[in-house]
Amino acid sequence: MEKATIEATRRTVTGKQVGALRRAGKLPGVMYGHNFEPAAIQMDFRSASRILKAASQSQIVTIVLDGKEIATLVRERQMDYIRNEFLHVDFQVVSLTEKIRSKVSIELTGVSPAVKDFNGVVVHEMTQIEVEGLPQDLPEKYIVDISTLTSLGQSILVSALKVSDKIEIHHDLDAVVVVITGGAAEEVEEAAEAVVEPEVIERGKKEEEAED
Repeated sequence: MEKATIEATRRTVTGKQVGALRRAGKLPGVMYGHNFEPAAIQMDFRSASRILKAASQSQIVTIVLDGKEIATLVRERQMDYIRNEFLHVDFQVVSLTEKIRSKVSIELTGVSPAVKDFNGVVVHEMTQIEVEGLPQDLPEKYIVDISTLTSLGQSILVSALKVSDKIEIHHDLDAVVVVITGGAAEEVEEAAEAVVEPEVIERGKKEEEAED
């Protein structure tokens, strides 16, 4: 995992004046956490944005503040979704000697033969999972290969994730990460059954009435 480092300075501008800070090419943020006095900070907008767009929520981002390197995790990113730009970022200061909990994304790779051969549909049930470990041991993401799913109904469970012995998973190991369903064909069959069943019930009622 490549080291991500952002230079920051302390920020005195707050409230409505932060808008002027952004127009001046600065990205506001805040740092808080382990044995750390909360601090409002500002970063160069372009360089910080480039790093933050690539950083996962389980990746250590080193903030250089007052000449010191401080290990953090990105906890909240406020965005302007129209411009696709960061507005404000929260950083949680962490200790490299104490375990923490964090969510790690799950990414799918490969092509399932069941999709090609049986018109199956890939259902990504879990996109992230909560784990615990030292900050530097947290994986950037877990990659799940779905090329092993060759038939409809097959799935991959949490227990199949390749997890380091330094990491503890806080989730049901039997939970489904990804499954191949029958897709449209299955929905049509269910719809057909839903239509047929009421007809049978209604016909039974008419026969009972005729017998009376």
